[in-house]
Amino acid sequence: MKNVVWTGTWVAERLGVELVGDERLSDLLGLALRRNPRRAHLLVSNVLGKHVPQSPSVVYGHGFALGRRVRELLGAQDAGAAVVLGYAETATGLGHCVADGVGLAPYLHSTRRPVPGVDTAGGFEESHSHATSHLLLPENPALLAGAGPLVLVDDEFSTGNTVLNTIRDLHARYPRDRYVVVALVDMRSAADLGRLAEFATEIGARVDLVTAARGTVNLPEGVLEKGQALVAEHETTEATRTAENTKTTENTKNTEPADNRPGHPGAARVELGWPRGLPDGGRHGFTPGQRIRLDAALPAMAARVAEALPEGARRVLVLGFEELMYAPLRLARELEQVVSAEVRYSTTTRSPVLALDDPGYAIRTRLVFPAHDDPDDGPGERYAYNVAGAGFDAVVAVVDSAADTPALHAPDGLLAQLAEHTPSVLLAVVPSYVPARPSTERPSMLPEPLRGPAFSSYAPDEVGWLLQDLSDVTLEAPTEEREEAIQSGGAHYAESLPVEYQPSPQYQELFQTALGTSAARIAQAVGAVTELVLAERSPHPVLVSLARAGTPVGVLMRRWAQHRHGLDLPHYAVSIVRGRGIDANALRWLAAHHDPADVVFVDGWTGKGAITRELTEAIREFESAEGVTGFDPEIAVLADPGSCVRTYGTREDFLIPSACLNSTVSGLISRTVLRSDLVGEYDFHGAKFYRELAGSDVSVDFLDAVAAHFPDVADAACAQAKELLATDRTPTWEGWAAVERISEEYEIHDVNLVKPGVGETTRVLLRRVPWKILARAGAGTDLDHVRLLAQQRGVPVEEVDELPYTCVGLIHPKYTRGATGADGKAVTV
Repeated sequence: MKNVVWTGTWVAERLGVELVGDERLSDLLGLALRRNPRRAHLLVSNVLGKHVPQSPSVVYGHGFALGRRVRELLGAQDAGAAVVLGYAETATGLGHCVADGVGLAPYLHSTRRPVPGVDTAGGFEESHSHATSHLLLPENPALLAGAGPLVLVDDEFSTGNTVLNTIRDLHARYPRDRYVVVALVDMRSAADLGRLAEFATEIGARVDLVTAARGTVNLPEGVLEKGQALVAEHETTEATRTAENTKTTENTKNTEPADNRPGHPGAARVELGWPRGLPDGGRHGFTPGQRIRLDAALPAMAARVAEALPEGARRVLVLGFEELMYAPLRLARELEQVVSAEVRYSTTTRSPVLALDDPGYAIRTRLVFPAHDDPDDGPGERYAYNVAGAGFDAVVAVVDSAADTPALHAPDGLLAQLAEHTPSVLLAVVPSYVPARPSTERPSMLPEPLRGPAFSSYAPDEVGWLLQDLSDVTLEAPTEEREEAIQSGGAHYAESLPVEYQPSPQYQELFQTALGTSAARIAQAVGAVTELVLAERSPHPVLVSLARAGTPVGVLMRRWAQHRHGLDLPHYAVSIVRGRGIDANALRWLAAHHDPADVVFVDGWTGKGAITRELTEAIREFESAEGVTGFDPEIAVLADPGSCVRTYGTREDFLIPSACLNSTVSGLISRTVLRSDLVGEYDFHGAKFYRELAGSDVSVDFLDAVAAHFPDVADAACAQAKELLATDRTPTWEGWAAVERISEEYEIHDVNLVKPGVGETTRVLLRRVPWKILARAGAGTDLDHVRLLAQQRGVPVEEVDELPYTCVGLIHPKYTRGATGADGKAVTV
């Protein structure tokens, strides 16, 4: 068996440096010498992905495993409240991976790149580093202000000075009870071991330490001076050799431009298709919702890189850029799964390290090139280690757009340097994320409503969407990941979209059957509620449906008014988000174009009345802030089984077929999206138009099937409306009381996880992680589709007496991804 030389041997033998501790230390670390007045040696990590190209799965796995250990240490509740902070530049990617392992922790890393317009939330010094000043620039200033644990991540824990400086600065601004320090290796000396505990006592907080290995470096007296002398000696030799090679090259090189020299082609760009508005990393914060977006977009981005690789490439390096470590790492890890080539990952760095071509030395080769991101500290050298001579058939350089400058493409720039050592250089540019500055002026005009066929499959006169089109943004995420993020508070349900449910042939047949049997019933309810609106609310109402469940009902009410009275009513769709309110810009647009007193908000059905309450509060706040009055927050609905509103077509809880499907019965429009990186202060909320699902679209079929019964039910609908007008329709909120009772009886203790009524139960089965379904004893065909979906997802249906609804869907309480099996079906608890 071939003996492998430890990559710290050369330094250890010449300086007398000794690495002692866990057996794993020599696998995790090598040694090198660096040009630094404070410390002669450099601990070179083999699993960090900075100086040593390594398998991206190995790099990611080490960080993720540390995060899992933090999660176990803190417990699920405290882990859900934690914030992770990584150190620039070396640990920016490691900190990201730890945050992923913690599960739902937002992430921020320090930076040495000031960003104009972004306020500093803190800063600290790293005394032993070549570049000492760290800045904290969170987009959300409240990110560090919570009371939950703060998890600090660095590649090594050597003296503890950096961590103490950080905690001291942040604790003065944002005091908390608990900190966790995470590092790949704990290399503190015996003298430093007690300092962390003493400091914790001093500030009155608990400080834990989580590391992959423990050891220390024994340094003989005079090691700094001896190391500096060695660096000077070998750099002089290297400079002489470089000058001789340069002279030879100048005398023999082809006169063609570097990009056209045979064997040294210029870098080919790969358009990644990076999701719009997604941060390139944690410089300004990175939320669990943003990680979900990245996860969803990675396969397509990796496929584009794989397609651009040269045919037959056997060894590929994905090379990140200084603080930009996580995005290239995740891209490399995804690429590793889809190509047969051996994929490695590392990044460029500011750190000057001596290179020596010796198997017992950690840094074998060094590429030197000028800084190419206009750094705040001025021009200077940058480095890529162990890339030259490593036999890579292709190098994929991944930089952010701030670093895609002429200096990158210059004859002595990074790309040219790489081209000297590999046959193929690819360049992938990730858009640099800069938080939007708050606008001080409101735009004088908001955009006009979106209309079909450009947006939605409805005819342009049927509805105008007061939304912005996010069709080109990747927003979908697996249901289980969304549920975990939503329930933990790590992400809001409106920050991502579920993957659109594609109904099986059996389910599509069930929808058509349900439509055939209930179309006349729906038509009568449409007529009754429209007649109520015309009689009580306004003779010329402006219908404003709550997207998207309310939109088919709004279109049907508009059709009824046209059929029965010859009225051509305006109809718009707007977004309302539980916990965030209604789209204020949509209200501004409506107030500018119509009398608010004529606006009638429309929805499909009521459950427990959460949206009714949300709208009431949102209108109150809007009118108070804007000085606009006249909007009536009462919703007009097709069905009100929860007894939450006065204006309804029926209070029966029956199957409305539009609840059976998602976008394919709602004009191919997604649920609405509200996220700060996509929706500005003066933007409409967003949504997607799923044009690709046109082959499955039944939106217009549904409308036509119901409207075809208008002539048959006209007399009955008008009689029903007349009877309702004479009835006391004061809401009793019976549904809300039932939901509270069920929440406690089934030990859920969260009314938001109890979804009453046929429509809401259907949504639970299509979009969320269902736990069980409660069905009224003796419920008939109205529940056929619910039973089918429950069977497909492995969800038990429990019959219950005296249920005010036909059925109730219960979302899995305290959900984690372990709550479903490998097949995605629910596991009962």
